[in-house]
Amino acid sequence: MSVLNSVLTAIVKEGASDIHLRTGSAPAGRVNGVIRRYGDTRLAPEHVEAFTREMMSPAMWDAFTEKREADFAYGIPNLARFRVNAYYQRGTIGLIMRVIEDKAIPTFAQLGLPIDTFEALAQHERGLVLVTGPTGSGKTTTLASLLNHINATQPVNIVTLEDPIEVLHKDQMAMISQRELGMDTMSFANGLRASMRQDPDVILIGEMRDKETVEAALSAAQTGHLVFSTLHTQDAIRTVNRIIDFFAPHERDQIRQGLSESIVGIVSQRLLPKATGGRVLGLEILLGTPTVRECIKDPERTEEIKQALQEGGARGMHTFDQHLASLVASGLMTEEDAMASATSPHELKIMMMRAQYA
Repeated sequence: MSVLNSVLTAIVKEGASDIHLRTGSAPAGRVNGVIRRYGDTRLAPEHVEAFTREMMSPAMWDAFTEKREADFAYGIPNLARFRVNAYYQRGTIGLIMRVIEDKAIPTFAQLGLPIDTFEALAQHERGLVLVTGPTGSGKTTTLASLLNHINATQPVNIVTLEDPIEVLHKDQMAMISQRELGMDTMSFANGLRASMRQDPDVILIGEMRDKETVEAALSAAQTGHLVFSTLHTQDAIRTVNRIIDFFAPHERDQIRQGLSESIVGIVSQRLLPKATGGRVLGLEILLGTPTVRECIKDPERTEEIKQALQEGGARGMHTFDQHLASLVASGLMTEEDAMASATSPHELKIMMMRAQYA
């Protein structure tokens, strides 16, 4: 086993979600949200360069040294796959590696996702489903679980556009083609336009990064395809505003109309401290009800989405703070950690007090 693979294996077995290999520092990993260093030996420039060359093809290395940054995937059989970001800092190379363990894709129940709601999201024939949250919040895993459910239960054709491919899927009841940015297509927008000629039923776009990708995604969702994608936004209202903000003011009414017609659901998530150790998933779930669609369409009513979330429990909707209150009530989070994570600590405190006296 190479030195690189030995280092990665040791850190993965410690339960790290991310691995940092950087010149001048000892190898480090993020375990339960906290950075830990492994050993006292600081990596020299030649060590990190050798690690990077080992993971790259000659063509990838040439492109990296020219552009000074790169995203790609690397795998160790029977251990894990890694989403790698290579970059230069102060003239030397750094590597940040997200760990995707080489194991069965988790189910909705294993992830702590509401089963009925997510099965319903997966059964739609058309529309847009967004999974949002900060980096490291588990968006990729949630999307993998959704795709795996569709793959196992529906005779459809799935096309993914990813940067890079993190979770590998094999054909089950569905057929699935996974395309990687930079290797199989040069951009999300180009790949999405091409995918429309590949007889897709379901399309996954790794991230909606720009106006062109958003336009293509909305077009696909409106023309009879079920589209999944991600955004780095904290909640449903910020997600709607972020999509609208990609466009010039004179274009926004049309985009609001398209988004209101397309939206199936927005799942915003964060990984939070669990009362017994480790982390637990916190969720906000917005569904494309008639009321929500009207709130998206009318810029004067966007803030009313919060009220629709709060009152939509019977449909499977809830705010992030409502979910925090339920996590505290079930013993999965402490009140202190929930208050520290709340969007509105005051509202959460009232919810927890009501639960105590219910």
